[in-house]
Amino acid sequence: MRILHTGDWHLGRTLEGRSRQKEQEQFIDELVEIADAHKVDLILMAGDVYDSVNPPAAAEQLFYDAAARLTANGRPLVVISGNHDQPERVASVSPLVLRQGITLVGLPTSEPVTIQVVRTGEIAKIAALPYPSEARLGELLAGDSGEDELRLAYSARVGKLMKLLGREFTPQTVNLAMSHIYVLGGVESDSERPIQVGGAYTVDPSALSCGAQYTALGHLHRAQRVKGEGMIRYSGSPLAYSFSEAGQAKSVTLIDAVPGAEPTFEEIYLRCGRPLVRWNSTGGIDEVYRWLDEGRDASAFIDLEIRLSEALSMSDIQRLRKSREGIIHIRPIYPQMEQELEQISRSRMPVQELFRKFYQRQTGGAEPEDSLIELFLELTQEERHQPEEGEEN
Repeated sequence: MRILHTGDWHLGRTLEGRSRQKEQEQFIDELVEIADAHKVDLILMAGDVYDSVNPPAAAEQLFYDAAARLTANGRPLVVISGNHDQPERVASVSPLVLRQGITLVGLPTSEPVTIQVVRTGEIAKIAALPYPSEARLGELLAGDSGEDELRLAYSARVGKLMKLLGREFTPQTVNLAMSHIYVLGGVESDSERPIQVGGAYTVDPSALSCGAQYTALGHLHRAQRVKGEGMIRYSGSPLAYSFSEAGQAKSVTLIDAVPGAEPTFEEIYLRCGRPLVRWNSTGGIDEVYRWLDEGRDASAFIDLEIRLSEALSMSDIQRLRKSREGIIHIRPIYPQMEQELEQISRSRMPVQELFRKFYQRQTGGAEPEDSLIELFLELTQEERHQPEEGEEN
């Protein structure tokens, strides 16, 4: 049995107001192409179909189109809801699509999914657990207990559910599990917002021990394998959704499995999607214009950090943005300013006043425009809240 594992589509998501719809449409085209070319028997979509509980109509239409195309030749598709999805919304069309081989699981349940593959006649048993928040589980796990107690209670509850879902596994079936969850040891990026990943809602890999040969996970956007019983993998997201994912190769996972044996897998790397890159200019604004003239990263979205000795004006910022529509962030870094910012907590001088004095000193007494001060405050706030690799918003 050949299985295709994907997840974290986040249909409807934007990047600082820039639409990603066309890129997502390209991903669906490529996914259909991969499924057909590799003669895939079963597709597992591990949650976060949408980016919000109230997705735009274009995002819903794209999902329905994708589901129809992926199952056009009788190939089954199993979808679970993620933390970004409204579970009832994802599952609401189940009566219309079940006969098409599309199984939609919105809320956690104790019933496993049984799929018979048309091509081979093999049967897959799937322990499918959508994102199991306390609200969706319908219970309070640890009352007023601390984080450690909640983590243990949460992990134990997930483990109990997974074992219940795996109760129909047999030596004659291909036994699979799927969930949208954060497993201890997984590497995050800052685009898995807004729930806690890690912390109290971390699941120990042992909680997934239900006898599955392969466990298909969603939620973390970096494709990776997690230690635990059987083979446990995150497929990752098909597009880079934050600059913490800059440079990541995006993929889907192809699995070959037969009853009673360890499966094999292969990452199929994707061509779709605009890259997200970080530019760090130490040569000032002239260096940035030279990169633009050279056509560097022409199709990319750009996070620009530029080191300057003189204050960047609003006209400079506007000119940069007009030069390349893909420039998303512009963060001016002033060496002297960096030193003075470190002293803010000691001096208690408001950041905007510090910037005003710095601007006056650099320009011979000119007053910065209010819009420039507001922009600087936004950039400073953004920089202070920018997660390090492995941290979350």
